[in-house]
Amino acid sequence: MVEVSINGDQVHLEVKGFDKLWAFKSQLDIPLDHVRGVRHDPSAASGWWHGIKLPGTNIPGVLTAGTFYQHGKRMFWDVHDPEKAIIIQLHDDRFDELIVEVNDPVAAVDRIQARLQR
Repeated sequence: MVEVSINGDQVHLEVKGFDKLWAFKSQLDIPLDHVRGVRHDPSAASGWWHGIKLPGTNIPGVLTAGTFYQHGKRMFWDVHDPEKAIIIQLHDDRFDELIVEVNDPVAAVDRIQARLQR
């Protein structure tokens, strides 16, 4: 699971618990001006094929965490429950998409979208 906060002009994603080990990352800081969009999309986070992991962990139906390449995109995943996943689309960043599980997906999406509209 990931905790999302906004600090100044940065979206801060804090990877929690053992997911730090599985994802090979403990946090990500993304400039708000690199965020193209954000949405809650459980169907996009479902399925068993998430791309080529490098480095990462993929146990279908249980956990997807780490860096993956799929369809020419570099993605960061940290998802156990696709129903709680949000997708943050980026541009001009090392990742093209961040697909992460959060405690309250609707609130996280609303918080990021509100900052993007400023």
